Amino acid sequence: MAKPETVRFAIMGCAHIARKVARAIALAPNATLCAVASRSLQKAQTFAAQNALPDTVALYGSYQELLDDPTVDAVYLPLPTSLHVRWAVAAAARRKHVLLEKPAALDAAELERILEACESNGVQFMDGSMWLHHPRTSHMKQLLSLSHSGSIGNIQFIHSTSTMQTRAGFLESNIRVKADLDGLGALGDLAWYCIGASLWAKGYQLPATVTALPDVTRNAAGVILSITASLHWDQPDQTVATIHCSFLSHTSMDLAICGSNGSLHVRDFIIPYQEHVASFDFTFGAKFVDLHIGWNVKPEEVHVANVLPQEALMVQEFASLVATGPDNKWPQITRKTQLVVDALNKSLDLGCKPVSL
Repeated sequence: MAKPETVRFAIMGCAHIARKVARAIALAPNATLCAVASRSLQKAQTFAAQNALPDTVALYGSYQELLDDPTVDAVYLPLPTSLHVRWAVAAAARRKHVLLEKPAALDAAELERILEACESNGVQFMDGSMWLHHPRTSHMKQLLSLSHSGSIGNIQFIHSTSTMQTRAGFLESNIRVKADLDGLGALGDLAWYCIGASLWAKGYQLPATVTALPDVTRNAAGVILSITASLHWDQPDQTVATIHCSFLSHTSMDLAICGSNGSLHVRDFIIPYQEHVASFDFTFGAKFVDLHIGWNVKPEEVHVANVLPQEALMVQEFASLVATGPDNKWPQITRKTQLVVDALNKSLDLGCKPVSL
């Protein structure tokens, strides 16, 4: 398949987040939206009207019709997780590049089917972890690098949260709490970010062990609504990460990373408070002053501007890889995140015992 300078995207499924990505495709300089499909033509038409899509966008009443469209280069799939393996594999088989909403799969076995299909058909795969594409993220990464003169040193502790204040009816009817649609619940939808942030901080080195803590909350169908867990690394440096993810708490997106020389804190790491600028603070060489009545330094706040919102930067990066050829970096990040998700699920099944990776 020819790789055009402007990548032609299609959206398969009209979930709420698809509205955000449709806008991102419009903002990205190397992408255009050419098609939308839903389970019925009426739903696709409603989506197009609500989002003021141009008449040039083809509308389909089935996912297969979209995959049969030869003008589509790449497909964004915001479908329920239980449908990912079927339709991502089908898209790859038709030589469509795959941008897949997270969580990528219900388990690592399903994910391997998706990644194998993408690799064998020469198409790019990426999951929808938008925060990784914000320039703030690369700026923070510099402070975590041991080769950087201002590094925070060996990472010893990581803490992250992803919690949300749900709207009325969410816990009864939302897809993310339905066992047959998104059976991972908060472990897949929210913990994906916290697990990903912990791995990112550790240079994507897998932890030695992971342990789910016993305060897990499930609904009547067994879907996880709230979970707390710990991840442990023992080589080359000992590091512990704690995560807390919940559909039952006020909204939080905290990330704290503490090293031997300093610490870094972000309060909105998944979705920045503002679209075109994001901040974080870091502290080096902190000590208590005499009598322990204060600190010798105050955190330094760093503001990082971005021309495009992070979701448009994600689309831009994905489209660039479509044009230049697949990069295995992104499938590997997804694979490692999924392995930790699976291990935490196993820890829950074992009564919250540690699971080795």
